[in-house]
Amino acid sequence: MHVGLIMHKDLVTIAPDTSLVKARDIIAEKGIEHLLVVDKEGNLVGIVSDRDLKQTWASPATTLSAHELNYLLKQLDVETMMVTKIVSVTPGTTIERAGLIMQENSIGALPVMDKKKLVGIVTTTDVTEVLLDALGINGDSTRFVVLIKDRVGMVAEVSRILKEAEINLRSFVTWPEKEHPGVYHFVIRVGAADGEKAISVLTEAGFKVLTEYVEELGPYLPA
Repeated sequence: MHVGLIMHKDLVTIAPDTSLVKARDIIAEKGIEHLLVVDKEGNLVGIVSDRDLKQTWASPATTLSAHELNYLLKQLDVETMMVTKIVSVTPGTTIERAGLIMQENSIGALPVMDKKKLVGIVTTTDVTEVLLDALGINGDSTRFVVLIKDRVGMVAEVSRILKEAEINLRSFVTWPEKEHPGVYHFVIRVGAADGEKAISVLTEAGFKVLTEYVEELGPYLPA
C-alpha cells in the first residue's frame, strides 16, 4: 500500500505570521497534532507540532503569570519556532518506507509532495493503523509463532499444511531471530475458530508452536 491511499487531503495550513497562541488554538480545535506552514503562494515552508508548542509553553518563561505568558506568546509567530528542514514523501512512497523515515528522523508526520505541490500529510498514527490492519490484529483471530529455518520453501510448507487442513491464513509476517542466525519467527494469524486446529496440525507435522512468551527459545528452535 502507498501513502497516497491513506494520506489526509483536507489540509489545515497556517501562515508563517500566525501567532503561537492562534496555532495552539487551531490544533486544539481541529484535534490534530501538526500544522503545515505555507507562504502566500501556497509553498510549504515549515511544520509545527503540538509537541513543539507544548515545549514552548513549558519553557522557563512559565515563571511569568498566565496573563503575562499569554501576552508574550501572542507577540511571537510560528515562524520563530517552526521546523524548516522538512522531510517529506511522495504519494507513491510505500507505507512501510514512510514509517521507517519517521522512525529514523524521530518525527511524527510527513508532508506529502507531488511535483513540489503539497497534496497531503501522513502521520505515525495512520501508518500504525494500516500495519495493524495488515496484521489482522483488529479482527477475531488467534496468533501463534513457528520458528523456521531461513531456506527456500519453508513459508510455503507451513502454508500448505494449513491449506490442506482447510484453514485460511488471515495474515503472516516473518522477522529474523537476532540471537539465532538463520532462524526466523513466522508469525501467523488465523480465524479464532481455527486456532486450536491450526496449532494441532502444525504440531503433528513436526513444528513447535509458540502461543505465548517464553524466555528461552532453545526448545522451540528448528532442528
